[in-house]
Amino acid sequence: MNSRKPKVIIVGAGFGGLFAARTFINKPVDVLIIDKNNFHTFTPLLYQVATSALDPSEIAYPVRSIFQRSKNIKTLMGTVTDINVEEKTIHVKTDLQEKTETYDYLLLATGSTPTYYGNDHFKQHALELRTLEDALAIRNHILSRFEQATWEKDEAQRKALTTIVVVGGGPTGIETAGAVYELYNHVLKHEFHHHALTAKVILLELGNKLLTPYPDKLRNSALKQLESLGVEVKFGNSISEVRHDFVTLKDGTMIPSYTLIWATGVKGSPLAELLDVPLERNGRLPIHPSTEVINRPDVFAVGDMTYLEDSTGNPYPMVIPVAQQQGVLAANNILARINGKAPEPFDYHDRGMMATIGRRRAVAWIYNKIQLTGFLAWLAWLGLHLLTLLGFRNRTQVFINWVWNYFTYDRSVRLIIDMEEQAEEKSISYKKEAST
Repeated sequence: MNSRKPKVIIVGAGFGGLFAARTFINKPVDVLIIDKNNFHTFTPLLYQVATSALDPSEIAYPVRSIFQRSKNIKTLMGTVTDINVEEKTIHVKTDLQEKTETYDYLLLATGSTPTYYGNDHFKQHALELRTLEDALAIRNHILSRFEQATWEKDEAQRKALTTIVVVGGGPTGIETAGAVYELYNHVLKHEFHHHALTAKVILLELGNKLLTPYPDKLRNSALKQLESLGVEVKFGNSISEVRHDFVTLKDGTMIPSYTLIWATGVKGSPLAELLDVPLERNGRLPIHPSTEVINRPDVFAVGDMTYLEDSTGNPYPMVIPVAQQQGVLAANNILARINGKAPEPFDYHDRGMMATIGRRRAVAWIYNKIQLTGFLAWLAWLGLHLLTLLGFRNRTQVFINWVWNYFTYDRSVRLIIDMEEQAEEKSISYKKEAST
């Protein structure tokens, strides 16, 4: 008698994969989670790492720690390079080896990546904010530009070094722009006062409004709060050229700047291409309401990488709550399939949206009914993110940091660490060891 339990492989330890794995705890399945990192990142707070408000360890949590007491859930750090749906195998590459894993059910939850809308050459001189590494790169870059400005004698160059351009009027864009300006206004302005440095933060939005899905009242409030903070907002002007020291707009305006943060536009994870099915716009993987991939039996997918239309014919937004709810549904539908039951369709419960703009500044649309702005919205934002952050230690440390920052106007994590130089030194060291 075969007592082997069905094997489920989850690719991706983001919000969708994590919530799916939690649903499988102590269920009659063997689960393997594969992710290129050994930690889960609380992405809503990435911008605070990028602007020296939080330490990276405070928004990341080891995946193995999350499931260390779950006997039926294992993890593997690696990158999936191939999927064979006929043989039900995936090929995984790690730093030291490659291996093949078999599955009964496959669940893909690898999120999204930035898109430059056909202008991929912009990427060479742009900073992104999608991963913990991205956040550290932005922190290092901004702090380094200020340090370089202290040595610069030319006034125009000094201003270019301390001018930050943020592209995108969505939540990530306005949160980053506000936090960058507060980093200067509350900390760097005082630390660099001997050098008379000034900072300029410019937010570029191609459309004519911020936070497109939000009501007019909240959009207008977000704009007023940003401008009251000191951020310059430019609407309706796309970028035509990006270089390491300037950005040029379609109308010919040239903005001297060494810092461009790209916070607009995402497309589905490239992993979807391995399934060899026609993708929807923005490279998103078409799925059934059950979250099973169309024309790929026993393969499920959730979150940003997927395309599923709601009752109005619009695709579900690429937001965390959708990924979380789809992850739970996918796990339950896999269990239903194992038990010979019919799957349930996806029914999204929209609890609203919120975005913080800075200290005591935010907008919140709770359950798409209650509209809050300013201090009350900011408190709501703080409370929600503390509750949803993984780990008691992380919650405690983040709370303490927020209280400290609020009363002291300090950003304690202002360390410049050259990660590229460290990686290069390690690579040279490994090569020397291999040759001996």
